[in-house]
Amino acid sequence: MMTEKDILTALSKVMDPELGRNIVELTMVRDLKMNAGKVSFTLALTVLACPLKEKMAADARAVLMAMDGVTDVEITFAAMTDEERQKILGNGQPQLPKLNQFNKVKRVISIMSGKGGVGKSSVTATLAVALAREGLKVGILDADITGPSIPKVFGLPAGGVRGSEQGFLPAQTPMGIRVMSVNLLVKEDDSPVIWRGPMITSAIRQFWEETLWGKLDVLLIDNPPGTSDAAITVVQSLPLNGVMMVTTPQQLSGLVVRKAVNMIKSLNIPILGIIENMSYYPCPDTGNPHYIFGPSHVQEIAQMAGAPLTVQLPIDPQITALCDAGQAEQIDTRPIQPLIEIIAPALK
Repeated sequence: MMTEKDILTALSKVMDPELGRNIVELTMVRDLKMNAGKVSFTLALTVLACPLKEKMAADARAVLMAMDGVTDVEITFAAMTDEERQKILGNGQPQLPKLNQFNKVKRVISIMSGKGGVGKSSVTATLAVALAREGLKVGILDADITGPSIPKVFGLPAGGVRGSEQGFLPAQTPMGIRVMSVNLLVKEDDSPVIWRGPMITSAIRQFWEETLWGKLDVLLIDNPPGTSDAAITVVQSLPLNGVMMVTTPQQLSGLVVRKAVNMIKSLNIPILGIIENMSYYPCPDTGNPHYIFGPSHVQEIAQMAGAPLTVQLPIDPQITALCDAGQAEQIDTRPIQPLIEIIAPALK
C-alpha cells in the first residue's frame, strides 16, 4: 500500500532548478493528501511568480504518475512566508569558490530594471568606471547571457577568456576592472547564445562560483531586463548587498520598473538608489534641459521603492560613441558623481 513516505520519496527527485535542491528538502510540499489513487498537494514557492513553477509541477506530476496506484495528481501553488523564504535563501547563500582561497568580494550590487532598452549596461559601465576612479577594485558579472554587451563597451575581444580546472580567469580592462561575460567565451562577438532558461541560470551561477575574482571591493551585476529566470537567479543565488534600479522618464518604463521593485522588496533586498537614464537632453547652445521623453518620475519611483538615493542622467551622444568604440573608460562620470560620493566610502 502506498504511503505518505513513498510519495515524499518520489517527490524528492524533483529539483528546484534555481536553488539546486529538491522540493521536499526545501519544505515546498504542503498539505499532502491521498485518496483512492488521487494525490494532491500544495507547492509552496519562494515567490508566486516563479517562472519555473510549471516545470517543477510537471516534474512532480511525472514522478507521481509513474508510481503504481496513482491515477491522478492535483497540484496547487502558494507562496512561502517572508520568514520561510528568508530561511531557505539564507541557508542557500553561496560562498565564493572554495577552489580559490584568495577570492574576497566585499559587496555585490545588481543593476536592474524591469524594462529593456533603458541603458542598464551603459549605466553599469559608468558606475564601474566611476568607482574605479575612486581607487576601488571593481568587477562586472555580465548576467545578460543572451544579450551581453559589457565586453563590447570596454573593447574586450570575443574568446578572450578560457576556463580551466581552477576556474575562469576574468578579462581585465586597462583600468583593472575585471569582467566575466559569455561573450568572452564565444569565438565571435556576434555569435548567438540560443539557450533555454535552465542553461542560462546555470551559466550565471557558474560565472559567480567558478570565476577567479580575487579581491574586489565591489562586484556589479549587469542584469538582463525583466523578472524571469535570469533575474530571479541573480537575486536568489547571489549574495546581493543591494540593487540599483534603472529607469527612463516614460510612464511605461516606470510601470515596468515598479514590477521589478516589488520583486526585490518581496525578497527583502535593499534598493540602494534609482537611476533615471536619458532623463533630459542639455541643449549644446544654451545648456537648458529638454525633457524629450517627458517629465521625470524618478522621485515617485524612489518613494515607492523606499530608495534613499536618486540621480538623473542626461542623454549624451558621447557615451554612445565611446561605448561603440569600446572606450567606456573615457566616459564622463560627473553626472553620476553625487551617487558615487555617497556609495563609494561604504565600499572601501
